Amino acid sequence: MEKAKTSKTPMSTSTKLNKDEQGKNVDQKLYRSMIGSLLYLTASRPDILFSVCLCARFESYPKESHLFAVKRIFKYLAYTPTLGLWYSRDSNFDLHSYSDADFGGYKVDRKSTSGSCQYLGSMLISWFSKKQNSVALSTTEAEYIVVGSWCAQILWQKQ
Repeated sequence: MEKAKTSKTPMSTSTKLNKDEQGKNVDQKLYRSMIGSLLYLTASRPDILFSVCLCARFESYPKESHLFAVKRIFKYLAYTPTLGLWYSRDSNFDLHSYSDADFGGYKVDRKSTSGSCQYLGSMLISWFSKKQNSVALSTTEAEYIVVGSWCAQILWQKQ
């Protein structure tokens, strides 16, 4: 991958990963080690968090399509080596938080994906992106579920 072309985005907007039961199997140990390395990087590179977590859903039975998506994340990292979190000493300490959810975005089981991020001043201090535990029947319900998680996170941080 050292001589591979770079990528300007971690994942294409048209990429829809699924179980790909007809796809060719790949080495599970290799796939898991790649995902593990990427998960470690998400602590300082939240720009890859969604893509990495989406690929991590297929660690049990990885296929070539999943490996291709993971390699694209590595190509993006090669393209953006100077990006990362920077915490300045001179920032204010106002807590701001944002949340969102997509409705039925995961095509395999129709579960929504929730996301949230918290800023202390202008510094990102916490974020998450995860598949919801239940299937939401509407956009409103998907948003309601993420707001519950969001409130719990904010209350914990304030303590």
